Amino acid sequence: MGDTGELLAEGVIFEVTDTHKHGAAHAHTGRLVEGRLARGDVLGAKVDQARRQAVVLNHSATHLMHAALREILGDHVQQKGSLVAPDRLRFDFSHFQPVTAEELERIERRVNGAIRANAEAEARIMPIDQALESGAMALFGEKYGDEVRVLSMGDFSTELCGGVHVRRTGDIGLFKILSESGVASGIRRIEAVTGENALNYIGETEKNLSRVAELVKAGRGDLDEKVAQMVERSRQLEKELEALKGKLASAAGSSLADQAVEVNGIKVLAAHLEGADPKSLRDTVDQLKNKLGEAAVVLATVKDGKVSLVAGVTQGQTGRIKAGELVNVVAQQVGGKGGGRPDMAMAGGNDPAGLTVALAAVPGWIREQLS
Repeated sequence: MGDTGELLAEGVIFEVTDTHKHGAAHAHTGRLVEGRLARGDVLGAKVDQARRQAVVLNHSATHLMHAALREILGDHVQQKGSLVAPDRLRFDFSHFQPVTAEELERIERRVNGAIRANAEAEARIMPIDQALESGAMALFGEKYGDEVRVLSMGDFSTELCGGVHVRRTGDIGLFKILSESGVASGIRRIEAVTGENALNYIGETEKNLSRVAELVKAGRGDLDEKVAQMVERSRQLEKELEALKGKLASAAGSSLADQAVEVNGIKVLAAHLEGADPKSLRDTVDQLKNKLGEAAVVLATVKDGKVSLVAGVTQGQTGRIKAGELVNVVAQQVGGKGGGRPDMAMAGGNDPAGLTVALAAVPGWIREQLS
């Protein structure tokens, strides 16, 4: 990212929000805050040094990370894009699979090792052929002239680069990887922070860890063990809850069976089951089919303004009544649709207000199908 700052003269302030290079010229983008400007005016440039320094740290760290990636992942790694901003760096590179947590740790340690080595950053101008023969890496998307600037940081990194860099690698202070992800086929992305931003990130992570330890009433040293115990306990409770839901569904099914009406020789039941989930609805429909004999059943429940529907038809009646058609008739009246097998089908809707009328119409629809 380009520098920001101000262009100044007596009575003139031009706020620079970005800089671009056009051939050999540098263009300053921004707005005139005070005074007037005319061709030929001479201005002094005042760069936002704190912002530039943050960019510089991330830029030099990008070079070190590129070298570490090639060293640890292989020579096939090539830069495919990057962003060097004041608050973070982003680096896209060619790689055929996700970078593992172990590899990321090795990359991070290798870069921080290069930072602690405090090697001097040295820039040399030389013919491009000589630069490439010396092993300098050419960056993706860059256009180079006959002569190039070669940036070396000790023996660790040598690349063609015209940008600003630290004087010594130790100036970077600290390098911390935030994330690794895929952005396209064969292209991975790493985001990281350096210097003060890296310290801030680690500080926030430490605070979050302390808050979690406090919430689960554990010390930092045994936090992982305590969380593992809580996760296992949660799984056990979920299993117990599912078992209780099944028992409740069975009990509800027994009482619901008494509400079934007979239509042309088969039992028909359409009911709203409070507090059920889709699995409980399916289980209850199966139980009712077994209990009622020849039957067609529709059960519904409402949660967070959404309607869930399950329809079931006993095997001997699927030639005359299809569960998918039955559930869709109800679903259409509550703003939804669904489908499934002839003997079991599910649907959803987003208009609970129409549910009572829709369920009440089921026996009439069944009668029409059987007549």
